[in-house]
Amino acid sequence: MMIRFFSSLAIAIGSLGLVLGLVGIAPPLGTAPAAAQSAEAERGRSGLPMPRFVSLGTNKARMRAGPGREYPAKWLYVRKGLPLEVIDEWGIHRKVRDPDGEEGWMDKAMLSGARTGMIVGKVTTVRARPEDTAPAVWRAEPGVVSRVQLCEAGWCRIQTDGRAGFVKSLDLWGVYKDEVIN
Repeated sequence: MMIRFFSSLAIAIGSLGLVLGLVGIAPPLGTAPAAAQSAEAERGRSGLPMPRFVSLGTNKARMRAGPGREYPAKWLYVRKGLPLEVIDEWGIHRKVRDPDGEEGWMDKAMLSGARTGMIVGKVTTVRARPEDTAPAVWRAEPGVVSRVQLCEAGWCRIQTDGRAGFVKSLDLWGVYKDEVIN
């Protein structure tokens, strides 16, 4: 298992115990009758649109190779608030994608609906207003995770450590291009 910190430098330690053929699929056939598998898959589904962004709701969460504790852990995440993209559901488990593109399964109890975004690509100027000519408020390095307060017309208002301002949505991982958040 590897640990994912997602600071400016991602630090990974440990060994990856990945069982081929289990990544991103439902429990193997033959573990339960088809009707029971179908019922399990439907129980706990959110009915919310997919894909969608959420955030890590706890200080420690394991990403697994499949939707259940019987699957091996691929990663241990230790950064509450990290934005994740939900791309599938199986019962109470959510298949998520992290900012590096890694995919796996987490129990929905480890996730939060709070919207966060991570600065990506380059050092980004956070502005006082949603315009390129607005005064700079501060600069954020890649890897900075902020609470997303609102997004409109390609700009998002973010807040980090008591500081707030606007960045282009393209500079954030955790929001969709042209997404509106009120």
